Amino acid sequence: MTRIRELLIAFRTRRAQRFTNCDIVSFESFHNDNTPDFPIIKESSLIDGYRRSPTFSKGREYVRFSSQSAQSDCTRPSLATSLLLIVLMAVFLILPIVYLLHCFGVIHVSKQEFQHSHFALKAQDHYSPSAATHDNLHSVQFHKKLNKNTLPPPPKPDPAECKVMKDINKFDCYPEDGAREEKCNARGCCWLAKNSKENRNQNTTVPLDTPYCFYPGSYPTYKYVNASETAFGLIIFLKRNYQSPYPNDAEILKMVVKYETEDRLHVKITNPTQNRYESPYPEVPIVDKADKNLNYEFVMDERNTGFKVLRKSDNATTIFDTTSLRNMIFADQFLQISSRLSSKYIYGLGEHRNNLLLNTNWQQFTMFNRDGAPTENQNLYGSHPFYLVMEESGNSYGVFLLNSNAMDVILQPTPAITFRPIGGILDFYFFLGPTPADVISQYTELIGRPFLPAYWSLGFHLCRYGYKSVNDTRDIMQRNIDAGILIDTQWNDLDYMNNSNDFTYDHKNFKTLPSFVKELHDKGMHYIPLVDPGVSASEVPGTYPPYDKAIEMNILVKNSTGQPFIGKVWNRASTVWPDFTHPRTVDYWTLMLRSMHDSFSFDGAWIDMNEPANFLSGSSTGCPESSLETPPYLPKVVGGQLNYKTLCMTAQQYAGVHYNVHNLYGITEAIVTSFAMAEIRNKRPMVISRSTFAGHGRYAGHWSGDVYSEWHDMRFSIPQLLSFSLFGIPLMGADICGFNGNTTVPLCNRWSQLGAFYPFARNHNTDDGIPQDPVGMGQPVIDSAKKALHVRYSLLPYLYTLFWAANVQGDTVARPLFFEFPNDPLTYDIDYMFLWGSSVLIVPVLEENNVSVDIYLPPGIWYDYYSKIAIPSIGQNVTVAAPIDLIPVLIRGGSIIPQQQPNRTTVYSRQSKLELLCAPDKNGYASGMLFWDDGDSLNTVNEKMYSLLQFDLVPNKLQSYPLWWNPEYPPNLGTITILGVGTPVKEVTINNVSQTFKYDTINKYLIIEKLDLSFSETIELTWK
Repeated sequence: MTRIRELLIAFRTRRAQRFTNCDIVSFESFHNDNTPDFPIIKESSLIDGYRRSPTFSKGREYVRFSSQSAQSDCTRPSLATSLLLIVLMAVFLILPIVYLLHCFGVIHVSKQEFQHSHFALKAQDHYSPSAATHDNLHSVQFHKKLNKNTLPPPPKPDPAECKVMKDINKFDCYPEDGAREEKCNARGCCWLAKNSKENRNQNTTVPLDTPYCFYPGSYPTYKYVNASETAFGLIIFLKRNYQSPYPNDAEILKMVVKYETEDRLHVKITNPTQNRYESPYPEVPIVDKADKNLNYEFVMDERNTGFKVLRKSDNATTIFDTTSLRNMIFADQFLQISSRLSSKYIYGLGEHRNNLLLNTNWQQFTMFNRDGAPTENQNLYGSHPFYLVMEESGNSYGVFLLNSNAMDVILQPTPAITFRPIGGILDFYFFLGPTPADVISQYTELIGRPFLPAYWSLGFHLCRYGYKSVNDTRDIMQRNIDAGILIDTQWNDLDYMNNSNDFTYDHKNFKTLPSFVKELHDKGMHYIPLVDPGVSASEVPGTYPPYDKAIEMNILVKNSTGQPFIGKVWNRASTVWPDFTHPRTVDYWTLMLRSMHDSFSFDGAWIDMNEPANFLSGSSTGCPESSLETPPYLPKVVGGQLNYKTLCMTAQQYAGVHYNVHNLYGITEAIVTSFAMAEIRNKRPMVISRSTFAGHGRYAGHWSGDVYSEWHDMRFSIPQLLSFSLFGIPLMGADICGFNGNTTVPLCNRWSQLGAFYPFARNHNTDDGIPQDPVGMGQPVIDSAKKALHVRYSLLPYLYTLFWAANVQGDTVARPLFFEFPNDPLTYDIDYMFLWGSSVLIVPVLEENNVSVDIYLPPGIWYDYYSKIAIPSIGQNVTVAAPIDLIPVLIRGGSIIPQQQPNRTTVYSRQSKLELLCAPDKNGYASGMLFWDDGDSLNTVNEKMYSLLQFDLVPNKLQSYPLWWNPEYPPNLGTITILGVGTPVKEVTINNVSQTFKYDTINKYLIIEKLDLSFSETIELTWK
C-alpha cells in the first residue's frame, strides 16, 4: 500500500510541473484536481486549498507576478462542458476505482485526515475544543519517528558566487555546532572560513559571528506557483523542489495574506498537507474582509522568492523584506525565515537581559520559558517574539510572530533578523505605526489591551521569603508602618503553606493567618499569598483535596502513556501539574482558590514557578525517546535540552503536546487565575506572574524574578521594565533591593528610590539573605523610601490615569524617551532613565557614591519636581543633583499632573482633595487628564461608571471641565500650582471670584491653596 501511495504522489508531482502560460496559475492545474468554488476560505486546510482558488476583483495593494499583460493565451472549454466531464469521470471512473482499491485494502481513507485544524476554534469566546479534534490533534502531533525527505538534495553552490558574497549578506546555513566544509556543501551552501586552518577544521565550533557556511544567492528555496485574490487579500501557494537539511520538508506551502486593518497586515504561512499546530493564545480576531485605505503594500514577484511589506506614506519604506534571502525552510521541526531590517534600531524580543536597544552585531535570542535568575545570553521566564523598529526618519513599525514553540531569533549586522521556531507555523502580523506609540497600540489591539489594575495594587507591597510565622510577618510590617513607610499590601511566600502544599496554611506557625488578614482589611490594606501551579502528589489519599479532585476531574498534565506526569518542586515528595488549557481546569482552579479564600480572604494571587519549573529534568525516570525531546535543531536553551528543569516535551496537554504549548503554561495559568479571582471576590483581579507570553498583560502583571542584589541587576531592571511596556504588560517591576544574595545600604537606598517608580513596587528577598525591608536596612534607607514613596503616592491619580489609557487605547505607562521624542536619535538608546507617561521623568542613581547624574535632556522646558525650578533644554547633556536621600524627578513642560496628598494607604489617600500641578511649555500651554472610578469594581470602563476630566492651560488661564461625569465622583479640587510664571502675579480669579494666592519670586511659580471646588462644572482660573 505504501508503495502505491508513493507512486501516486510521484505521479502527481510530475503532473504538477506542467504549467500553462496563463498569468495566474491555478492550484487546480498545479494539483490536477478540479473542484467547485466555495465562498469562505479556511486558512490551514488541505481540502480547502484544493477546493477553492476564488478570484475577486484585483485588490489595489496586490502586485502581480510580472509586468506581462493580463490577457491569457489559454483556451478553455465552457463551464458546462467541464462540469459534465467531471461528473462523468467521477461516476464512471474515479469512484469505482477508489471503491475497488479500498475493498482490497490497497488504500485506506481516514476521516481524521479531513478534519479542520483544532486551533481554528481559537477565535471563540471560550476555547473548548471537541474530543474529536482533540484526538485528531494528538494523532497528528505526537510522533516519535521522523520520515525521511522525499525531495532530492540541493545542487552544489557555484564557487564563484560564493567568493563574491559580502560578509554583511551572509546568512547562516549551518546554525548547529559541528559545521565543516563537506557538511556545508551537502546542504547546497557556500563554505568560506576566515583562514586556511579553520577551513581544514573538521569540527568547527565558533561563537555567533559571520558564518563560515552560508546560503548562496541562488539557493533553491520555495517558488511561487499560484496566487488568487480573495475578499480578505490573497491566497498564495509555493513549492519546494529540493530538500532542506531537516527532516520532513513541506513541499507545498500555503500563504494567506490578509489586509486586516488600515495599519495591520497578517501573513500566515503553513503546510496545507498537514494539520499543524497553531498557538491558541493569545486569542486574536479572525478577519474575513479586507480593510480599505491601506497604509501598506504587499509586494511579491514570481521571478524572486520571498515578499516585501512597504509603507505607502513615506516613499515606500520597507517594513519586511524576505526577497533575495533564499533561506526559507519549512520542515516538520525546523522553520526559518529571514528579513532585512530598515535600520539598526530594534527593540523587543523578550524575555532577555539586554539593553533596551538591541545589538544587531550577531546576537541570538532564545525563547523558551525557563526558571532561572536573570542572566545575559540566556532564555528567561517569558517569550515575546515581537519587535519594534525605529527608522531613521523617526517613524516606527512592529512585527509579531504568533508562534509558541521554542525558537532562536538572530540579529545580524546587515541589518537583518532570522526566526527559527522548531514547530508550529509562520504566522506574522505587521504593524505600520507610524509612531512607536501607534505600534504598541496596534499590537495590543491584536493581542489584548492591558487590564486595568485595582487602585490599591499601585501602592507599595512588602514581602519576604523567610517570614517564619504570622507574628514575624506582622512585626516586620508594623515596624515599617511605625517608621512612616507607606504600605498597601502584605505578601507571604510559601512559608505560610503546610508542607509547601498549595491551598493550605500552616496551622501552627500561621494559625492566626485568617485574623491577620482581617486586621489588614480593617486598616485599609490588602494581602496576597504565593500560589504555585504544582500540586503535591504524595499525600495520604483522601487527605489532600487539591490532588484528589484533580484526579477525579482528570485535569492534570499527562505523560506519554496517559498517566499524570509526576515531577518534583517544593512539595515533600512529588508534584503534578494542572493542565490550564483544559476547560475543566477553570472549575477546578476556581474551586481550590475559593476553598482557600473561605479560610482567609486574600485579595490577589502571586503565581510563581509557572514556566513550568521542575527540580527534575522531566520525571524521575527521565523522558521517553522522541524527536520531541531531541529535535533535529535545538535552540540555544540553558541546560542543552528542552526538558532541562521542566516537563518532558512528550507530556500531553489538552491543547497539544508540551513541546508545542510549553511557553503557554504561564499565560494559561494567568488567564484561569484572573477569571477565578474575579469570580471569588467579584472585584478586579490582582495577579502577578513570573512566566509570560504575548497577550499576558490582558490578564496579569509580571515581576522580573530572582534578580541579584547587585548594582548591575538594578541597572538592567530599567530596560526590562521598558521592554515589558512594549509587550503590553505595564504592571511590572523588579524585587526592590534584589532577591538573591545580600544587599547593601547604599544599593538598597538607591534601589528603594528607583523601585518607588516601578509600576509594580514590591520589596522582596530570599530566605537566606539579610532582612532588607526599609527599617531592617537602617535610617538612610528609611529616609529615602519615605520620600520616594511620598512622591509615588502623590502621583497615583496620574499613574492610575495612565493605566486607564493603557487599558482603553494601548498607551504605555513606563515609557522610553524615544516614544515622546521619535525624531531625536539621541534618545533611541536611553535606558538609564524613563518616563511615566509623557510627563514625569524618573532619573535614578545607578552607581554607588554618586550624588549627581549626567543625563541627556531632550528639547523643551523641564521642571524640578521638588524645587519647581524650570530647566530649559535645547537637547543637551545636563547634570542633575541627586542627594543621597532623593531621586531626581522632572516634570515635562506642557503637562498638567493630577495629584493627592498621601495618607497611610491608597484607601485613605483617595479621600484627600485633588491637586493640579501645571507645567507650561515655552509658549505657556499645557494639558492633562484624570480618570476616576471606585478603583476596584469590575467593568467600570465598559459600564461607564467613572468620571473623566480634561485640564487645559493657555497663557494666563487654566480650565478644568468634565468629559464624562458619573456618580463615581473624584474628590474636590483643593490646590492648584502653576510653574514657570515668569512675572509677579497681582490678581487671581476662579470663575470670576477673587482668590488669595502665593507667588514664589525666586522659583517662579504660583500656588492657590485651601480650595474646595467640585469638578462637576467647568472651573476657570485666570491670573494677571
